[in-house]
Amino acid sequence: MSANNPFARLPETASFTVTSTTVTDGAPLPPEQYSGIFGVPGGKDASPQLSWSGAPEGTKSYAVTVYDADAPSGSGFWHWAVADIPATVTDLPESAGDDTGSGLPEGAFQLPNDARAARYIGAAPPAGHGPHRYFTVVHALDVESIGVPADATPALLGFTMAAHILGRAVLTATGETPA
Repeated sequence: MSANNPFARLPETASFTVTSTTVTDGAPLPPEQYSGIFGVPGGKDASPQLSWSGAPEGTKSYAVTVYDADAPSGSGFWHWAVADIPATVTDLPESAGDDTGSGLPEGAFQLPNDARAARYIGAAPPAGHGPHRYFTVVHALDVESIGVPADATPALLGFTMAAHILGRAVLTATGETPA
């Protein structure tokens, strides 16, 4: 694992709580959250169930991102990005990030990840590369719509959100493919 902290150069924000029935903070990812699309045995590309609470006052929407800071790309790897989740929504079911976004609330949409698929792509660290950290983040925003197009990259979403983040809830799990 590298020392790359994806929040080191971002503005400080309030924190709130995110939990999951499928992913445990600080623990290895379960097989379902690995990538079957990238051929990981047992992988199902199932986005994790998420619940959050305690967002800052003034929250008007949320975005959710899943990011591998340790991918050997020089820029990490975005596995999932969802924008425009209404402020009244405080949970997503497991597999909400399927091909159709069937578990997403009305108005929310998935952006293409680094595999250029507008869906959740599970973990697929290269064999023998060591453990990777997967940052699942719920971002509380001060706008109802972040205003990025549906074909924008997660990096553009992050850049656009930077001036609108009121709070951040982070769950970090690990994943590794043995050599």
